[in-house]
Amino acid sequence: MKFGKKKNDDDVIKNSQVNGLENEEEEIDRDELLAMLDKESAYRKLEGVWKTITTAMLLCFTLFQLYTALLGTIPAQLLRMTHLGFVITLAFLLYPATKKRSRKKIDILDYILSATFFCIVAYYILNFEAIIGRSGAYNQMDLIVGVVGTILVMEACRRVVGWPIVIIASIFIAYAYFGRNIPGFLNHRGYSVERIATHLFYTTEGIIGLPLGTCATFIFLFILFGAFLEKTGIGQFFIDIANAIAGFAAGGPAKVAVLTSALQGTISGSSVSNTVSTGSFTIPLMKSLGYKPEFAAAVEAAASTGGQIMPPIMGAAAFLIAEAVGVPYLDVAKAAIIPAILYFTGIWMMIHLEAKKLGLVGIPREQLPKVGPIFRERGHLILPIVVIIVLLGMDMSPIYAATRGILAAVIAPFLRKSTRVPLKDLFEALINGARNIISVACACGVAGIIVGIVTLTGVGLKLGGGLIAAAGGMVSLTLFFTMITSLVLGMGVPTTANYLITSTIAAPIVMQLGVPALAAHLFTFYFGILADITPPVALAAYAGSAIAKGNPFKTGVQATKLAVAAFIIPYIFVMNPALILIDTTAVDVIRITITSLMGMFGISAAMTGWLYGKASWLERLYLLGSGLLLINPTLMTDIMGVGGISAMIAFQYFKYKKIKPAQAA
Repeated sequence: MKFGKKKNDDDVIKNSQVNGLENEEEEIDRDELLAMLDKESAYRKLEGVWKTITTAMLLCFTLFQLYTALLGTIPAQLLRMTHLGFVITLAFLLYPATKKRSRKKIDILDYILSATFFCIVAYYILNFEAIIGRSGAYNQMDLIVGVVGTILVMEACRRVVGWPIVIIASIFIAYAYFGRNIPGFLNHRGYSVERIATHLFYTTEGIIGLPLGTCATFIFLFILFGAFLEKTGIGQFFIDIANAIAGFAAGGPAKVAVLTSALQGTISGSSVSNTVSTGSFTIPLMKSLGYKPEFAAAVEAAASTGGQIMPPIMGAAAFLIAEAVGVPYLDVAKAAIIPAILYFTGIWMMIHLEAKKLGLVGIPREQLPKVGPIFRERGHLILPIVVIIVLLGMDMSPIYAATRGILAAVIAPFLRKSTRVPLKDLFEALINGARNIISVACACGVAGIIVGIVTLTGVGLKLGGGLIAAAGGMVSLTLFFTMITSLVLGMGVPTTANYLITSTIAAPIVMQLGVPALAAHLFTFYFGILADITPPVALAAYAGSAIAKGNPFKTGVQATKLAVAAFIIPYIFVMNPALILIDTTAVDVIRITITSLMGMFGISAAMTGWLYGKASWLERLYLLGSGLLLINPTLMTDIMGVGGISAMIAFQYFKYKKIKPAQAA
């Protein structure tokens, strides 16, 4: 990695006085770490003829998607099924059945499964009009194709995404069949295998429903956009800018991790991938300045996870939210921007207070790049992101914005000789875009199964009614139960699948409380995402701890403390949707934002035990209580919360202002 033109990682690490740690990150094989913790990264590295064949298939997949986005006008069902055909066929060829199977060659069974699904899609396409015509009166072959096709979609998803979403889908299918045998409020008349299979495989309320439709249109293009950006060196540009802005401050490398992950995470679409890519640089630097391994890893994990809630792209979830809620994409991006800023500001506060507490300093300014030279040399690399934001702001369609963004990403590196990339890299971006969509599409297909069962049985409303009844009708308790549900459902699940599961099962519960749909969906999405840093699973925290050589569980606990703001913000915008710009005025937004920041500062100080000096347990409890008062944004609680935090700041200032930091500890 480079700081400007001449400095690489080793230079920076040596200049940061790392004694004996400069090669630590080299001991971590990033690809193997990703493959171990992130199933979608555990694809086969084929050689020879099958590498050529799968590469050709991936290229054809991308070209088909670009054609349909720019010129194609084919029926939605055919587009979705063809998209699914590419995905599942490639999934069996590229992903082994288990970790023990070879990642160098394809098993015979995988050839058979891949060919079988290819034939299933061919059957659907060739008999499309007949299948549509006999809707509700499917024949025996339709039933066989539907059953086998559904099973293969679930098996492909298990390989690529993991067990959690497949288990949930299986439970829902069993519920649809055995409904008559279930006592209580979940009882229903039950459905036959034929009805379930055909409903799931042939209707637009099942596998080829809205989630897959969104994947086949918007999401693919933005995943491809991200693949091109990766090849232009935009990630290194983000790191250099972050270092120039914050590297010199107290705890500089930790703040660099926050900025970099916020910028890169919104595009990457994976908390784990973002943690590994930026953490391999930021974590060793944090350790070199005195941070404990667990804290260094936790900073990166918490910041990388937050990238999934950062507009404009939000790991592709923004488009799914827009489609599910039925609002323009731009409304989702605008709604998410203030909570995202609050989230990263909360982490920034925790880092700053921890750095002051430990007496940690930043990297000397002379060893850091300057903002001016970076923008002069590589500022044009952000042109594709600017193009997308401007076009979306002009109310252009996401498809139009994404295709023009891709074009800008191809052109941008060639605007200066120093940033030109080989044509081979652009070809690889076409391949990577198609491969990266496989996990998202598999998750969308299986999420369609869950959605299909919900629409068939009405179980969503039943679950909501049952949970509200269990909470005794109390709004706060119902929200708490929904938070726990979303955290559990999100464990070990990639971003897109995470949202699809939580929005289908948990969001309707919040909506039954009278909460606006957009606020309900963001509430469940936030807590589903936080599962990546919440023990016991905490995949992003585990990835960070592997790089830092720290304790995974302690890293998860520390990351949860750092991200405490994310556990508070959803309650704020559910109780007062003005924070996400629903039915509000500029004055209300400013007031809620300021009081929310004050609340997070109070809670951050309570968590770290530090303001101007060490805070006693009584002072920490006082700060925590004052901060929590600001969750419910009423005038009285705002006055009490802001007044309490201000009083403690003043008390600590007069207590420690004449004491040196070392004595304050």
